[in-house]
Amino acid sequence: MDQETAIEAFAALAQPSRIAVFRLLIRVGPDGLPALEISRRLGIVPSTLSGHLGILKRAGILTATRHQREIHYAANLTAISDLVRFLLADCCEGRIENCSEVLCLLGPGG
Repeated sequence: MDQETAIEAFAALAQPSRIAVFRLLIRVGPDGLPALEISRRLGIVPSTLSGHLGILKRAGILTATRHQREIHYAANLTAISDLVRFLLADCCEGRIENCSEVLCLLGPGG
């Protein structure tokens, strides 16, 4: 991940409703939720939510999949992992053993 992509992801998350959407979708897992269910659970008007979902999707933080007449949104776990790896790329000045507690959360390749 490059710096511009990371900045776009952080900018997308830097808003209360969008971070609430992201956290909800992280909780529900890879199947995600339909937009109307996200709206219901978070109490965000669907027309407002649509804009937030678009911003998160353009930033690569969410994926969208059509299921018949509904669009399901899910957290893009690969993108989030890449974002965390970007943040930790220079962790502990290369002394990786000092970062083991954080890196173990990332799994293989961390």
